[in-house]
Amino acid sequence: MFSVTEVDMFELFSVPHNVMLLLFIAVALWFIFFRDVLMPFSRWIKWSLFAILILSEVSQQLWLILTDQWEIGNLPLHLCSISTFIALYLFIKPSKKAFYLLFFTGSLPAILSMVTPELTYQFPHFRFLKYFLHHAAISWSVLYFIIYEGYRVPKKAVLKAFLLLNVIALPIFFINLLLDTNFFYLASPTESTTILSFFGSGILYYLILEIAALIVFVITYLPMGWLIKKESSRSDSSS
Repeated sequence: MFSVTEVDMFELFSVPHNVMLLLFIAVALWFIFFRDVLMPFSRWIKWSLFAILILSEVSQQLWLILTDQWEIGNLPLHLCSISTFIALYLFIKPSKKAFYLLFFTGSLPAILSMVTPELTYQFPHFRFLKYFLHHAAISWSVLYFIIYEGYRVPKKAVLKAFLLLNVIALPIFFINLLLDTNFFYLASPTESTTILSFFGSGILYYLILEIAALIVFVITYLPMGWLIKKESSRSDSSS
Protein backbone atom coordinates (compact mmCIF):
# COMPACT_ATOMS: atom_id res chain seq x y z
CA MET A 1 0.00 0.00 0.00
CA PHE A 2 2.91 2.37 0.68
CA SER A 3 5.49 0.78 -1.62
CA VAL A 4 7.31 2.83 -4.24
CA THR A 5 8.04 0.04 -6.73
CA GLU A 6 5.89 -3.04 -6.05
CA VAL A 7 2.60 -1.59 -7.26
CA ASP A 8 0.06 -1.86 -10.07
CA MET A 9 0.09 1.01 -12.55
CA PHE A 10 -2.95 3.28 -12.71
CA GLU A 11 -5.41 2.59 -15.53
CA LEU A 12 -7.73 5.33 -16.76
CA PHE A 13 -11.42 4.42 -16.30
CA SER A 14 -10.55 1.09 -14.73
CA VAL A 15 -12.97 -0.38 -12.17
CA PRO A 16 -11.22 1.32 -9.18
CA HIS A 17 -11.16 4.65 -11.04
CA ASN A 18 -14.84 4.45 -11.95
CA VAL A 19 -15.77 3.41 -8.40
CA MET A 20 -14.00 6.47 -6.96
CA LEU A 21 -15.82 8.75 -9.41
CA LEU A 22 -19.17 7.20 -8.48
CA LEU A 23 -18.42 7.53 -4.75
CA PHE A 24 -17.56 11.19 -5.26
CA ILE A 25 -20.86 11.80 -7.09
CA ALA A 26 -22.82 9.84 -4.47
CA VAL A 27 -21.47 11.92 -1.57
CA ALA A 28 -22.04 15.17 -3.49
CA LEU A 29 -25.67 14.20 -4.17
CA TRP A 30 -26.04 13.18 -0.52
CA PHE A 31 -24.93 16.67 0.53
CA ILE A 32 -27.45 18.25 -1.85
CA PHE A 33 -30.59 16.14 -1.51
CA PHE A 34 -30.30 15.39 2.21
CA ARG A 35 -29.49 18.97 3.17
CA ASP A 36 -32.25 19.26 5.77
CA VAL A 37 -31.32 15.96 7.40
CA LEU A 38 -27.61 16.82 7.48
CA MET A 39 -27.95 20.45 8.59
CA PRO A 40 -27.78 19.60 12.35
CA PHE A 41 -24.50 17.79 11.60
CA SER A 42 -23.01 20.61 9.51
CA ARG A 43 -20.25 21.34 12.05
CA TRP A 44 -19.25 17.68 11.98
CA ILE A 45 -19.12 17.80 8.17
CA LYS A 46 -17.15 21.04 8.29
CA TRP A 47 -14.39 19.79 10.57
CA SER A 48 -14.28 16.38 8.88
CA LEU A 49 -13.52 18.08 5.57
CA PHE A 50 -11.01 20.33 7.34
CA ALA A 51 -9.24 17.26 8.77
CA ILE A 52 -9.25 15.41 5.43
CA LEU A 53 -7.65 18.38 3.65
CA ILE A 54 -4.90 18.77 6.26
CA LEU A 55 -4.19 15.03 6.42
CA SER A 56 -4.05 14.86 2.63
CA GLU A 57 -1.37 17.53 2.38
CA VAL A 58 0.64 16.35 5.39
CA SER A 59 0.48 12.62 4.59
CA GLN A 60 1.71 13.16 1.03
CA GLN A 61 4.72 15.15 2.20
CA LEU A 62 5.50 12.55 4.88
CA TRP A 63 5.24 9.67 2.40
CA LEU A 64 7.58 11.40 -0.02
CA ILE A 65 10.10 12.11 2.73
CA LEU A 66 9.95 8.63 4.29
CA THR A 67 10.33 6.93 0.89
CA ASP A 68 13.22 9.22 -0.03
CA GLN A 69 11.36 10.72 -2.99
CA TRP A 70 10.89 14.29 -1.86
CA GLU A 71 12.21 17.00 -4.17
CA ILE A 72 11.64 20.71 -4.64
CA GLY A 73 8.85 20.05 -7.14
CA ASN A 74 6.80 18.49 -4.35
CA LEU A 75 6.27 21.79 -2.58
CA PRO A 76 2.52 22.40 -2.11
CA LEU A 77 2.27 25.01 -4.87
CA HIS A 78 0.01 23.20 -7.32
CA LEU A 79 -3.53 24.42 -7.89
CA CYS A 80 -5.06 21.69 -5.71
CA SER A 81 -2.82 22.74 -2.80
CA ILE A 82 -3.69 26.41 -3.30
CA SER A 83 -7.39 25.46 -3.27
CA THR A 84 -6.78 23.39 -0.14
CA PHE A 85 -5.20 26.32 1.69
CA ILE A 86 -8.04 28.64 0.65
CA ALA A 87 -10.61 26.11 1.91
CA LEU A 88 -8.76 25.67 5.22
CA TYR A 89 -8.69 29.46 5.64
CA LEU A 90 -12.43 29.66 4.94
CA PHE A 91 -13.23 26.95 7.47
CA ILE A 92 -11.53 29.11 10.11
CA LYS A 93 -12.42 32.61 8.91
CA PRO A 94 -15.42 33.42 6.66
CA SER A 95 -14.52 35.41 3.54
CA LYS A 96 -16.69 35.98 0.48
CA LYS A 97 -13.77 37.04 -1.70
CA ALA A 98 -11.73 33.98 -0.75
CA PHE A 99 -14.70 31.77 -1.55
CA TYR A 100 -15.07 33.34 -4.99
CA LEU A 101 -11.61 32.04 -5.93
CA LEU A 102 -12.15 28.65 -4.25
CA PHE A 103 -15.44 28.25 -6.12
CA PHE A 104 -13.71 28.50 -9.49
CA THR A 105 -10.49 26.62 -8.65
CA GLY A 106 -11.90 23.97 -6.34
CA SER A 107 -15.05 22.73 -8.04
CA LEU A 108 -14.84 21.83 -11.75
CA PRO A 109 -10.99 21.79 -11.90
CA ALA A 110 -10.88 19.32 -8.99
CA ILE A 111 -13.50 17.17 -10.71
CA LEU A 112 -11.60 17.23 -14.02
CA SER A 113 -8.46 16.21 -12.10
CA MET A 114 -10.32 13.12 -10.90
CA VAL A 115 -11.67 12.32 -14.36
CA THR A 116 -8.20 12.45 -15.98
CA PRO A 117 -5.82 12.18 -13.01
CA GLU A 118 -2.06 12.60 -13.13
CA LEU A 119 -1.49 9.41 -11.20
CA THR A 120 0.91 6.48 -11.31
CA TYR A 121 -0.40 4.19 -8.58
CA GLN A 122 -3.49 1.98 -8.73
CA PHE A 123 -5.89 0.99 -5.93
CA PRO A 124 -5.28 0.17 -3.08
CA HIS A 125 -2.06 2.22 -3.00
CA PHE A 126 -1.86 5.14 -0.58
CA ARG A 127 -1.27 7.65 -3.39
CA PHE A 128 -4.38 6.45 -5.25
CA LEU A 129 -6.60 6.79 -2.17
CA LYS A 130 -5.04 10.08 -1.13
CA TYR A 131 -5.37 11.59 -4.63
CA PHE A 132 -9.08 10.92 -4.99
CA LEU A 133 -9.99 11.68 -1.38
CA HIS A 134 -8.03 14.94 -1.50
CA HIS A 135 -9.54 16.22 -4.75
CA ALA A 136 -13.01 15.04 -3.75
CA ALA A 137 -12.73 16.84 -0.41
CA ILE A 138 -11.80 20.09 -2.17
CA SER A 139 -14.92 19.90 -4.32
CA TRP A 140 -17.09 18.75 -1.39
CA SER A 141 -15.83 21.74 0.58
CA VAL A 142 -17.12 24.07 -2.15
CA LEU A 143 -20.49 22.32 -1.91
CA TYR A 144 -20.43 22.61 1.87
CA PHE A 145 -19.94 26.38 1.76
CA ILE A 146 -22.74 26.79 -0.78
CA ILE A 147 -25.28 24.47 0.86
CA TYR A 148 -24.58 24.77 4.57
CA GLU A 149 -23.12 28.27 4.93
CA GLY A 150 -25.06 30.02 2.18
CA TYR A 151 -22.18 31.35 0.09
CA ARG A 152 -23.13 32.73 -3.32
CA VAL A 153 -20.98 34.02 -6.18
CA PRO A 154 -21.98 37.06 -8.29
CA LYS A 155 -21.52 37.00 -12.05
CA LYS A 156 -18.82 39.66 -11.92
CA ALA A 157 -16.66 37.29 -9.86
CA VAL A 158 -15.98 35.18 -12.99
CA LEU A 159 -13.62 37.76 -14.46
CA LYS A 160 -12.25 38.85 -11.08
CA ALA A 161 -11.36 35.29 -10.08
CA PHE A 162 -9.81 34.66 -13.51
CA LEU A 163 -7.63 37.76 -13.19
CA LEU A 164 -6.70 36.88 -9.60
CA LEU A 165 -5.66 33.39 -10.67
CA ASN A 166 -3.40 34.96 -13.30
CA VAL A 167 -1.90 37.23 -10.63
CA ILE A 168 -1.13 34.15 -8.53
CA ALA A 169 0.20 32.27 -11.56
CA LEU A 170 2.70 35.01 -12.48
CA PRO A 171 5.11 34.47 -9.54
CA ILE A 172 4.54 30.71 -9.90
CA PHE A 173 5.79 30.99 -13.50
CA PHE A 174 9.04 32.58 -12.35
CA ILE A 175 9.39 30.09 -9.49
CA ASN A 176 9.22 27.34 -12.12
CA LEU A 177 12.00 29.02 -14.10
CA LEU A 178 14.12 29.44 -10.98
CA LEU A 179 13.62 25.97 -9.51
CA ASP A 180 13.04 24.00 -12.74
CA THR A 181 9.62 22.90 -11.48
CA ASN A 182 6.17 22.65 -13.06
CA PHE A 183 3.75 24.16 -10.54
CA PHE A 184 0.33 24.98 -12.02
CA TYR A 185 1.62 23.02 -15.06
CA LEU A 186 2.92 26.29 -16.43
CA ALA A 187 6.21 24.84 -17.64
CA SER A 188 4.66 21.95 -19.57
CA PRO A 189 1.63 19.64 -19.60
CA THR A 190 1.35 16.72 -17.20
CA GLU A 191 3.62 13.71 -17.65
CA SER A 192 0.70 11.30 -17.88
CA THR A 193 -2.11 11.74 -20.40
CA THR A 194 -4.62 14.32 -19.20
CA ILE A 195 -6.65 17.11 -20.80
CA LEU A 196 -3.55 19.33 -20.74
CA SER A 197 -1.74 16.88 -23.00
CA PHE A 198 -3.79 18.17 -25.96
CA PHE A 199 -2.93 21.85 -25.45
CA GLY A 200 0.17 21.88 -27.66
CA SER A 201 3.44 23.54 -26.66
CA GLY A 202 5.16 26.91 -26.46
CA ILE A 203 3.03 30.05 -26.81
CA LEU A 204 0.11 27.97 -28.10
CA TYR A 205 0.09 26.00 -24.84
CA TYR A 206 -0.25 29.17 -22.74
CA LEU A 207 -2.89 30.64 -25.04
CA ILE A 208 -5.04 27.51 -24.95
CA LEU A 209 -4.45 27.23 -21.19
CA GLU A 210 -5.81 30.74 -20.66
CA ILE A 211 -8.81 30.16 -22.95
CA ALA A 212 -9.55 26.80 -21.33
CA ALA A 213 -9.33 28.32 -17.84
CA LEU A 214 -11.80 31.07 -18.76
CA ILE A 215 -14.17 28.55 -20.35
CA VAL A 216 -13.97 26.36 -17.23
CA PHE A 217 -14.72 29.39 -15.04
CA VAL A 218 -17.78 30.29 -17.16
CA ILE A 219 -19.07 26.70 -17.13
CA THR A 220 -18.44 26.49 -13.39
CA TYR A 221 -20.58 29.58 -12.84
CA LEU A 222 -23.62 28.32 -14.77
CA PRO A 223 -25.14 26.25 -11.91
CA MET A 224 -24.47 29.12 -9.48
CA GLY A 225 -26.17 31.58 -11.82
CA TRP A 226 -29.16 29.25 -12.09
CA LEU A 227 -29.30 28.88 -8.28
CA ILE A 228 -29.20 32.65 -7.69
CA LYS A 229 -31.89 33.23 -10.32
CA LYS A 230 -34.08 30.52 -8.80
CA GLU A 231 -33.71 31.94 -5.29
CA SER A 232 -34.40 35.46 -6.57
CA SER A 233 -37.60 34.43 -8.34
CA ARG A 234 -38.73 32.48 -5.28
CA SER A 235 -38.11 35.55 -3.13
CA ASP A 236 -40.06 37.78 -5.52
CA SER A 237 -43.03 35.42 -5.63
CA SER A 238 -43.24 35.21 -1.84
CA SER A 239 -43.08 39.00 -1.32
